Amino acid sequence: MSDQISTADRRPRGGPAPAPSRAAAALCGVLAAGAALAAAQVAAAFLRPEAAPVLAVGDAVVDLTPPALKDLAVGLVGTADKPLLLGGIAVLLAGFAALVGLAGRWRPWAGSAGVAAFALVGAAAAATRPDGGPLDVLPALLGGAVGHAVLRLLLAAAPHPAPPEGAAPEGGAAPENGAGAERPAADRADRAPGFDRRRFVLLAGSAAALSAAAGGGAYAYTSARARADAAGRAIRLPAPASPAPPLPDGADLDLDGLASFFTPNEDFYRIDTALSVPRVDATTWTLRVHGRGVREREYTFADLLDRADLIERDITLACVSNPVGGGYVGTARWIGVPLAALLAEAGVRPPTDGGPADQLISRSADGMTIGTPVADVLDGRDALLAVGMNGRPLPVEHGFPVRMVVPGLYGYVSACKWLVDLELTTFADVDAYWVPRGWSARGPVKTQSRIDVPRDGAEVAAGRVTVAGVAWAQHVGVDGVEVRVDDGPWRPARLAAEDTADTWRQWVLDWDAEPGTHRLAVRATDRGGAVQTAATAPVAPDGATGHHRIAVTVAEG
Repeated sequence: MSDQISTADRRPRGGPAPAPSRAAAALCGVLAAGAALAAAQVAAAFLRPEAAPVLAVGDAVVDLTPPALKDLAVGLVGTADKPLLLGGIAVLLAGFAALVGLAGRWRPWAGSAGVAAFALVGAAAAATRPDGGPLDVLPALLGGAVGHAVLRLLLAAAPHPAPPEGAAPEGGAAPENGAGAERPAADRADRAPGFDRRRFVLLAGSAAALSAAAGGGAYAYTSARARADAAGRAIRLPAPASPAPPLPDGADLDLDGLASFFTPNEDFYRIDTALSVPRVDATTWTLRVHGRGVREREYTFADLLDRADLIERDITLACVSNPVGGGYVGTARWIGVPLAALLAEAGVRPPTDGGPADQLISRSADGMTIGTPVADVLDGRDALLAVGMNGRPLPVEHGFPVRMVVPGLYGYVSACKWLVDLELTTFADVDAYWVPRGWSARGPVKTQSRIDVPRDGAEVAAGRVTVAGVAWAQHVGVDGVEVRVDDGPWRPARLAAEDTADTWRQWVLDWDAEPGTHRLAVRATDRGGAVQTAATAPVAPDGATGHHRIAVTVAEG
């Protein structure tokens, strides 16, 4: 008679089917969830990467997060907020999956219901994204089907607890070798009803390996497609009709620890809600311009590159989430199409000239909406539809193929990345994404200054100490910077040469430092004579205020 006996054959007569151990059932749930996510990731890679359940749920969580909690997260972990969010979702999902496995231990229908709930949540999140479509539910549903099949298969093969020594299995007769017969624990486990250790290990290992390979492969494929779609190497930026002049001598002080005048692309801050960088194919990309008082127009990427009015400008961008003294600010040399000229081709007029629209809504490929005052775009400033950054095509993470850049406004009301749509409307009719979440509808940049050298908490030697930093008041310009030591008088710092009013300025002060612990503060004065306020305010609803202060310990020389 064969040693391989089916689970049904081993089931005690008249008794229930033996249940897997708790640990085994929980493991089955986690492995089934991994298989579900891997299958969904594969489907999303070929359909739309943003439709992957974890990303869709994560994006929904971002949208539902209260502004105060979002600000706290950015303040505590900065740009690591997205990986931490995805990691947190993964941990919660693993816990839920373990509970699903435990639920299916005695009641298979309960495990199936848990998998179905997981699939439905992912499908609902994907379908309700602003950029979602009917097909976006498919990855989650396919993942749910795979997860259900894997869960049932693993639970059927999972190890069951061995009956106590000398005791009959649940509902069964006493062992044939006599009551109380001594057997090794491993032998008892191997002979537990319905359990084939080798088969379970093979199935569980195969499920884990296949899930990791499929999920990792799909992620790698998606990343490669994003880089290929960006086609940065294949795109050759045309020479702008109006190039930026060379950086003035003395604009970059080139001091150790001081932010360089131009921020390298790889170091430029990135604050947005996209958990997965949108994949936009430049060869099929179009920009639609429409709305109130507009002759609807559509542009391709080639249309923008072929224009005769491309300009190159140095512009500093700042995020409204930047705390006093923070690093969410940077300067780049941008190439792009003058936004005012593009809007004029569609017949847009400023509100002061009878134009019916006072708000320009820009829409991203991921559904983000940003509202910009039309008057600011048309007042003569160098507002751009940027296609290049620091001499190269836009990096994917910074908005490839086209983004908006408007000097003098915080990014949340001006700097739409992965741009696909421009709509002329009014502030009364449409609230952009951030407004219902407690942020101001209009966001002019506030004058700010920062100490870069020395760092807060640094220890320096007594004597001549270099204090340096940056100050910005985009589209207005910085005319002065002052530094204060402890409660002493404000002392003027030496300003670096100015590039333009739309860029930050470096500054430096030589300080004769005496031993002890000292506090340094900085403030800037803009071109209109307004001095940076000392009143402290949080980043919400329209940007932080206050003086940047640091503490420095001066050691005996």
